[in-house]
Amino acid sequence: MDNLIVAIDGPAGSGKSTIAKLIAKKFNFTYIDTGAMYRMITFYLLENNIDFDDLKEIEKALKNINLDMQGDKFYLNDIDVSTKIREKRINENVSKVASIKIVRDNLVNLQRKISNNKNVILDGRDIGTVVFPNAKVKIFLVATAEERARRRYNEFLEKKVEITYDEVLKSLKERDYIDSTRDESPLKKADDAIELDSTSLTIDDVVNFISKEIEKVK
Repeated sequence: MDNLIVAIDGPAGSGKSTIAKLIAKKFNFTYIDTGAMYRMITFYLLENNIDFDDLKEIEKALKNINLDMQGDKFYLNDIDVSTKIREKRINENVSKVASIKIVRDNLVNLQRKISNNKNVILDGRDIGTVVFPNAKVKIFLVATAEERARRRYNEFLEKKVEITYDEVLKSLKERDYIDSTRDESPLKKADDAIELDSTSLTIDDVVNFISKEIEKVK
């Protein structure tokens, strides 16, 4: 089947990207990291000192931005920003940028264009509700805030980022609030999505569960 869309939505740190990459590899699907797209836009706006409330400047900036994704490498106007988009300042601002309508409209159009006539898996906040409401498989992946913070904290430790667990937990809760209460495409479960709590599940458990759902519609 061509153009089979798998949507994985959920809050920050729920394991969406990790799971989506493994599923993509298993089924030879194209993986689209929508979160990285918003991170690249956030990085560009911060680097160029563009106020998040200045919609005219943001609109102008979007016309000068070219995003490219190659595996785990992310390029902004041909510059590798893979590491920079994971910095603390990006984590603290990406939800604000993602709530800007012209940014969302721009990236949703890009996500649909990239996905055309392909089998793809996308992860984000509004894939199953806005980007691809007719996706064949929709998963809403959740976990407790404490477990998500633990996972994200361990990622930071591996990358030698100086941050405390409490700081990570506080940041996640703030992102949860912004993501779920924003006017534009808030984080919410699609009516026909399957909610999966990964708090006490292994990565293999989650991959196997979603794989079975994909097999049902292939």
